[in-house]
Amino acid sequence: MEIKEDIKYVGANDKNLDLFESQYNIPNGVSYNSYLILDEKIVLIDTIDKRKTEQWLNNLEKELNGKKLDYLIVSHLEPDHSANIKLIVEKYPDMKIVGTKKTFDMLPQFFDIDVSDKKVVVGEGDTLLIGKHNLQFFMAPMVHWPEVMVTYDLTDKILFSADAFGKFGALDVEEEWANEARRYYINIVGKYGGPVQQLLKKAGNLDIQMICPLHGPVLKENLGYYIDLYDKWSRYVPEKHGVLIAYNSIYGNTRNAVEYLAEQLKNEGMEDILVTDLARADISKAVSDAFYYDILVVACPTHDAGLFPRMERFLASLSHKNFQNRKVAIIENGSWAPSAAKCMRDMLEKMKDITIVEPVITIKSSMKEENKNMIKELAKKL
Repeated sequence: MEIKEDIKYVGANDKNLDLFESQYNIPNGVSYNSYLILDEKIVLIDTIDKRKTEQWLNNLEKELNGKKLDYLIVSHLEPDHSANIKLIVEKYPDMKIVGTKKTFDMLPQFFDIDVSDKKVVVGEGDTLLIGKHNLQFFMAPMVHWPEVMVTYDLTDKILFSADAFGKFGALDVEEEWANEARRYYINIVGKYGGPVQQLLKKAGNLDIQMICPLHGPVLKENLGYYIDLYDKWSRYVPEKHGVLIAYNSIYGNTRNAVEYLAEQLKNEGMEDILVTDLARADISKAVSDAFYYDILVVACPTHDAGLFPRMERFLASLSHKNFQNRKVAIIENGSWAPSAAKCMRDMLEKMKDITIVEPVITIKSSMKEENKNMIKELAKKL
């Protein structure tokens, strides 16, 4: 794939991996992106996951056409981008490696290789002139590892953005960008909104005409749309006025209550309502949806004097990803000693700027008329 006449894509799709980072479902696979700049000095930007080493190496050697690499830029040491560093160092022994000080501090943790004579340590704003292209480096610590940096091509106005602006999904899959980019961002990077904001401030001073991430498609048009979404996500600002109702239900009684709530919300004029059964949902998608909307309703039966396990996991995931700035309503169910509401409230109140909407509704086994009246009142407040 050609990015520019002298910039080539040499990455690979992986449609056989079922779980990204051994935890996130990726039904449409993922891409591992790697880029080659063919100039007076030839530069490779990142390697890829070992799962696709053979294809990547074939792509690289085809584009090199007998030439040798002068530099390898290491944006990020996570193994899906760095697995082939040792291979490429051994194949091109005269090649220099460009990275942050932290990159070289961490490199021995992954590879038993001596690169002391190959190191090019760069800091904030440093440049590397390779001929026509002049590459500038910006530090991006904790987006989402401490050694991360991004590379800006001053010549063609391209930002090689490491994991920023990435998404799940192979490159040959037709799908709307935002949904899988949001799920990727919230679950992979979402904890680190502050560092992302720092990177966006740096990017705001650059004339960016193209973004080349390490996962997902190269972004060439309407870049303001993607940058605006990243700004909202990293400031924990909802994208949409609407409600996610996330629930667990053992025998259907709690489900009846949330369906009644959804009906009452529609009667009150709420247009965007998503009801998610956490027992069957992809938790990473539910977490992403919670960040998408400005209102969350959690409904759960009491289970072993606590929470149904999938609700506990959902709320723990929200907390871990810095869920904040939302209104949340609570519905619990319990046949003899309801305690789910207290457990949910305890977890939610540890999160930042969460407003618990009263009344908290308690159902004893099945929904009664008084519960319906309380749900109607809750719908009006939401």
